[in-house]
Amino acid sequence: MDWLNQKSDTLFLGQAVEYAGTAMTNTIKDVDKNKLLEMPVNEDMQMGMTIGMALNGTVPVSIYPRWNFLILAANQLVNHLDKTKIMSNGGYTPKVIIRTSIGSQRPLHPQHQHIADFTGGFKAMCDTIDIIRLDEPH
Repeated sequence: MDWLNQKSDTLFLGQAVEYAGTAMTNTIKDVDKNKLLEMPVNEDMQMGMTIGMALNGTVPVSIYPRWNFLILAANQLVNHLDKTKIMSNGGYTPKVIIRTSIGSQRPLHPQHQHIADFTGGFKAMCDTIDIIRLDEPH
């Protein structure tokens, strides 16, 4: 995130990016405050804004605290972002980074609506997006 912070064309958006609230907040604590855009709980709109920013030349880092929340943006992700290059015959290739996580079950289990891993499902639905699961920080 530090490297992305140094780039002039990046913007970080999502829930708990400007204000503490999730474990993701700590991963961007050193990002320039002018590059943070706090979003309301409206995941579909966030992905729509992410796509619009990318089409306008920004490289958005769109942060969803859990996979369970990202599924609310699946329409925009699967039907629009993933298909933009195909639908435009290569005229548009938006650069987007989407960050999400699998909820921790320890020390406190947040219940099943916060611990899912939909990596495989999204890989199956997306034709052009590289979906990378990071199991280790390095």
